[in-house]
Amino acid sequence: MNDNTLLGAITQIAIEAGAIAMQVYEQDFEVITKGDGSPVTVADKKCEEHILAGLAKVAPSIPVLAEESASEGDIEKIGKSLGDEFFLVDPLDGTREFANRTGEFTVNIALIRQGQPIMGVVYAPVLGHVYAGHVGTGAQRQDLHKQNSVPQKISVRIPSNSGLVAVASRSHRSPETQNLLDEMNITDFTAAGSSLKFCLVAEGKADIYPRLGRTMEWDTAAGQAVLEAAGGRVDIYPEGNNLTYGKAVRKFDNPYFIAWGAKKDGLYEV
Repeated sequence: MNDNTLLGAITQIAIEAGAIAMQVYEQDFEVITKGDGSPVTVADKKCEEHILAGLAKVAPSIPVLAEESASEGDIEKIGKSLGDEFFLVDPLDGTREFANRTGEFTVNIALIRQGQPIMGVVYAPVLGHVYAGHVGTGAQRQDLHKQNSVPQKISVRIPSNSGLVAVASRSHRSPETQNLLDEMNITDFTAAGSSLKFCLVAEGKADIYPRLGRTMEWDTAAGQAVLEAAGGRVDIYPEGNNLTYGKAVRKFDNPYFIAWGAKKDGLYEV
């Protein structure tokens, strides 16, 4: 299966998982706290089961690292079995947004090759927005709530000379992130949940997304793939190296990072 066909297949799997999430979202459901303090619902587990089954059909030879199965198993052992190509899955990114019914949760599926997120899908079921990207080919967004909609190409924007529009977490903004935003030339700010923050930068609605707080690889891979396919970049802060994947030695958590749109000299002082 070539990459274009695979991207279409994982996009469909994400949309199907989103429909499963919506069945739970529209009813009463219980929020359970996992051992690491993060929330989980039956929707997380049902979506992951569907995604894992779907990926096993379309790409049976590619291993998968998925949030819920990772949290229930030996993550170091799982990591050793991944190799240089694997899927990263967050079946329901933004469980707090899901529980609070803000509509900003997403289904995330990414393909990693040689440490790089080269393909990703981010689907926001409540909004009806599905973002898909393949690095080197481009990124697109489709609004599934509109009749006869077709995917539209998206790309990062050149920031205004007057300053930057920043996007940051609605539920997880750390004091360090806020301090960094205060030090930069930010003229407007948008709060958003889940991996939608990457997508806002990818489609040119914001210029920068800093995250000086803990994230896991499955939280960021699909969003980073969409952003980089749209012409952006995700750098480790403060070192400046590109954020990579398969960090088994870190148990697959990420260092601090900044997601950028199109960089412009004189506007990014960090």
